[in-house]
Order: sequence, then structure tokens, then C-alpha cells
Amino acid sequence: MPRRTKKLTHLNRSGDARMVDVSAKAATERVAVAEGRVIMAPKTLALVRKGNAKKGDVLGAARIAGIQAAKRTHELIPLCHPLAISQIEVELIPDAKLPGIVARARVKVAGKTGVEMEALTAVSVACLTIYDMVKAVERGMRIEGIRLLEKSGGRSGHYRIA
Repeated sequence: MPRRTKKLTHLNRSGDARMVDVSAKAATERVAVAEGRVIMAPKTLALVRKGNAKKGDVLGAARIAGIQAAKRTHELIPLCHPLAISQIEVELIPDAKLPGIVARARVKVAGKTGVEMEALTAVSVACLTIYDMVKAVERGMRIEGIRLLEKSGGRSGHYRIA
């Protein structure tokens, strides 16, 4: 049986970009979880953990930046809908094995469209903020592994990375 190709919802019949009409969709609880990592030298990680980097509390600033970014995703990603987000959690976990910081964001809304982009934006900006705050110490840090881990709610149902 031939595999059915999914339609790109952000394109109209002519192939032009458009904002998806969600007016007929039911409002449901939707949750998305995303993650990313900032890989750094062990000495840089120790500085971040101590909380006394030259620019201040790296993890505190990155957490707030991630929350703010999730709320403003529609201003950054042109075809995203503005959403009344009900909850944003940004967790920043130092990991000596990387070495670096694992950023994880969980975003929740009761609405007509999902919050995957908000979770991914939160993680991306949290990672960029970590980089910005300690780049004077180490410019060779890497931001990697930004991905959606899980999403629930809506017509497409539940997704969890394997």
C-alpha cells in the first residue's frame, strides 16, 4: 500500500506561506516538552554552577529568558499564533558527563493549537542566554540537540520521542 504523504499546513494551494486557520478546532489542553544542551569545558561548567560568573546568575537569567521567549514565540516565528499560555517551566540541569547544561522546557495551553514551537523557542533562547553569559570565558561552547521530546493534545494526539 502506498504511503500517504502529509500535507504541509502552512502552505496554501498555490504554495504560498499562510497562517493556519484554527477557528474550527476545539480548544483542548495541549502540552509540549523540548530539550537542548550547551556543551562546555568542565571549568566553565564549574563557574556556572557556582553562580558567580562575571555577568551574574547564569542559570537564573537563562530560565527567565526561556520563559520570556516562549511567551513571545509568535513575534519570532512568523506563522505562529499568539497563545494565552497557562504554564511554562524551564529546567536547567548541570551535567558533568556532557559536560554542560541540559535545558528542558514544558509549556501548557488550553487552546486550539499546540505549543511545540513555544517549548522549542524557550529551550533555544535559554541555551543562547547561557552562551551569552559565559562566552567571555569560553567561546567554543556548542549548542546542540534541540528537539521536541513530547507533545500531547489536539487532533494529532500524543507524541513521545523513542
